[in-house]
Amino acid sequence: MSATAQLIAFARAEHRLPPPVRAAALGMLADTLAVGAAGARAPGADGVRAAAARWGAGDDCRILGRSEKLPATGAAFVNAFQIHCLEWDALHEPAVVHALSTVTAALLAAIGRRGGCDPEAALTALAVGVDVASGLGLIARTPLRFFRPATAGTVGAALAVARIEGIERFDDVLGLAVAQIAGTMQAHVEGSIALPLQVANAARAAIAAVDLVAAGLSGPHDALEGPFGYLKLFDEGELGNYTAQAGSVWRIAECSIKPWPSGRASHGLLAAIDTLLREGAIDAERIATIELFAPPLIARLVGRPPVVGMAPGYARLCLPLLTAQMLLDGRIDPRRFTSESLDHPAVLALAARVRITLDGNPDPNALGPQRVVVTLTDGTTIERAIPNTLGHPDAPMRPDQTRAKLALAAELAPQADPRIFTDPLGYFACPEP
Repeated sequence: MSATAQLIAFARAEHRLPPPVRAAALGMLADTLAVGAAGARAPGADGVRAAAARWGAGDDCRILGRSEKLPATGAAFVNAFQIHCLEWDALHEPAVVHALSTVTAALLAAIGRRGGCDPEAALTALAVGVDVASGLGLIARTPLRFFRPATAGTVGAALAVARIEGIERFDDVLGLAVAQIAGTMQAHVEGSIALPLQVANAARAAIAAVDLVAAGLSGPHDALEGPFGYLKLFDEGELGNYTAQAGSVWRIAECSIKPWPSGRASHGLLAAIDTLLREGAIDAERIATIELFAPPLIARLVGRPPVVGMAPGYARLCLPLLTAQMLLDGRIDPRRFTSESLDHPAVLALAARVRITLDGNPDPNALGPQRVVVTLTDGTTIERAIPNTLGHPDAPMRPDQTRAKLALAAELAPQADPRIFTDPLGYFACPEP
């Protein structure tokens, strides 16, 4: 059996999630729905909703944090944008894939237009889709050229939706999903709003792939391993390295939750600064320099310099700026990503004291380990190792930290269905309470 056939067999098989995996999946679902609701009023969200409404009228599917509804493709697009637009969504760190974003949005739309489904089937489909998307990222041997949440995410989301829709021809769904893949790292380099739009398009493509197969169309059957398949064009790697473990190791239990609405590559330093602030070891006025020793991917993703006139998307991926905000505010609040705050001289002056030094890590996809050295104005130095970033399975958030995140998300989403925060699985699987 080919590796592609093994992947399809895993995606369509009956699964019973082990209790720890089910618990992890439920936690990831709760986190994802909350940040999606919080994104309903983010910059660009109204425009995305207006554009999606032009693609077709209908009230099949819910929009997180809003009272309006849209047809499935439009709802998947809007919800995926909202989940990713604040840079607050969970991810699989070694895979560098925000797998929950595309898979959750696509499944929410598919379940919505069906009028609901069995909650355990919904949660299992989520785990399967996240597994496939993460697995494709894990086998990658090449640095990021395409935006992996949009490429690998399309495949995982499409196969998850195929489970819910009862589609038999998973090979055609896979082929048509790959045929629609798009999204490069250029949007990330520029901090463009196109970045969450690429995630949105991936969720919409997943719905479209399933609908096309349901309508009798077919796709290429060697879309992953073929001479012009996914593993030749987007990420090089051996698919069998993932499929040999699929179903025995569940990747959703390996995902990390983001404490703050900023690029994940920023969270190692932000967590260290947060801890030092809480210990009283530092404050903004006593900072001379902050030097982060980190793998090349950290510098590539969040090492950009702060500039006057930063767009919110750029600022969320600017580690010096984010560090300054943490030092001054004690947290990262999406409402502070305004020109008045971002261009404030005190913020920019503090950000100028932060620098990143490459640590020689040869892994192009590594986010850790990291090390920070803080030098105070009196010459005192404080050094902290960062083996795992807060929110990683090996460095889980404390219950109070999780509650604080969900409370801020709820504050940002006053119109959200309360079940998002009180009964996330019920909301996910049952459109009507």
